[in-house]
Amino acid sequence: MTNLYEELLSALHSVWTRRWIVLGLAWAICLAGWLVVALIPNSYESRARIFIQLDDALAEQVGIGVADKKRDIERIRQTLTSAVNLEKVVRATRLGDTIQSPKQMEAAVLKLADDVKIVSQQDNLFEITATASNSSFSDAENAKLAQDVAQKLIDIFREENLSGDRGDMVETLEFVNQQLKQRERELEAAEQKRSVFEAQHPEMAQGGAVVVQRLESSRAQLRDVDADLAAAQSALAAIDGQLAGTPRSIAGGSGSGAQGSLARAQAELAAMQSRGLTDNHPDVIAARNQIAALKGPAAQEAASGGGAVNPAYSSLQSIRAERQANVQALQSRRAGLQSDIASLTATAISDPEMAAQAQRINRDYDVLRQQYDKLLQDREELRLRGEVKTEREAVKFEVVDPPTTPRSPVAPNRPLLLLGVLVAGICGGCAGAFALSKVRSVFSTTASLERATGLPVLGAISRNLTDRGRALRRKRLKYFYSASAALGGLFVVLLAVEFIQRGMVA
Repeated sequence: MTNLYEELLSALHSVWTRRWIVLGLAWAICLAGWLVVALIPNSYESRARIFIQLDDALAEQVGIGVADKKRDIERIRQTLTSAVNLEKVVRATRLGDTIQSPKQMEAAVLKLADDVKIVSQQDNLFEITATASNSSFSDAENAKLAQDVAQKLIDIFREENLSGDRGDMVETLEFVNQQLKQRERELEAAEQKRSVFEAQHPEMAQGGAVVVQRLESSRAQLRDVDADLAAAQSALAAIDGQLAGTPRSIAGGSGSGAQGSLARAQAELAAMQSRGLTDNHPDVIAARNQIAALKGPAAQEAASGGGAVNPAYSSLQSIRAERQANVQALQSRRAGLQSDIASLTATAISDPEMAAQAQRINRDYDVLRQQYDKLLQDREELRLRGEVKTEREAVKFEVVDPPTTPRSPVAPNRPLLLLGVLVAGICGGCAGAFALSKVRSVFSTTASLERATGLPVLGAISRNLTDRGRALRRKRLKYFYSASAALGGLFVVLLAVEFIQRGMVA
């Protein structure tokens, strides 16, 4: 810690002994830096805010939704800073006074694109910011130029809003009208072609295309009937399976007779199986043998009318009859469709080329007719949308804050830069003096000399000045302090000039 303190004292001593070098370097650095700061042009910024109105009930009714309006506003915001619009701004302001060639215009447009910003603060509120920092203009002229640029951008926004949509809608309607006229001519040609064909082949005109349409319709109906018939036959097979496993009659309430015994034996067998007895268990084998022995007498008893009628069997019989009737009806309909298809196919085969030509002519006519009707409907919708946009101004806006007149520059921060140059000059002078002390082999203390040589230092001789030397030293210090104060005074003067210039702009 002691060595560090000694090194610090040594550095300060070496700088102080070369204080005139420090002062000279500080003056040189400050003069050069302040000159550079003075050459930096001031930048003045003008701001304006515009409010976009999106609410229009009639626009919503004709299909102009909020998304469409926002898309239009975003399109205007993006195209507002396009090269064409920025060139209009350059020509309408003082920026175009010195433009004499296309290359200069391109450079001015590129610079203006960096100086202009349009920011969306909310969904319907935009802020326009214009910055002017032309070195050939004065501060007052740059401030006025920033305001003019912002105002011109608002004027262009108004022109885009009032006439842009109207011009686009007129061009769209003209294009749709051209397409509509073309479809109308094609439709008239198709109608004339169909009329000529009908005059030459009246029999095909009356039934040729109809035959083909009926044939396609019959085939589609046949496919549907086949699917329904397959489902009905499957349902009939299922009900037949249920009937096969359902007895026609059941035993009486007392449970007597062969059928009652068979039912009790089957119940006992089911109880044994539910207890977990396997098929090899003696009780299970005996129950199965008993069931097998009772099946014959039970069947004879059922055939002779013994026991009560099974209601489940009767219900299944009625369901089967209904499904069987459905299957027969579908089979009859299928046969009829097959007969119609055969007759229609024979009719079409008799003159297939003529039938195909009649079908092609009618198909082309139908397609053209649909396209014409669709275009006609689209044209009316576009016309209504255009009237709503132009007459009611679906996108309205108002200037919330007009372009402000800049009172002070936004850049550069000249007072801070002047102070920074002063600090840099002082630090640079000190650094130069310290570097010079390191180049020359001079030792400020005996300890540093002892460390450098490795030899013991016996003592040091103090410097004694005469009265004349002391007076000369005081005189030089007076000059040094005066020069230092002059540097600080120049800094204060520059600050005062800067604030005076700002006051002149305001």
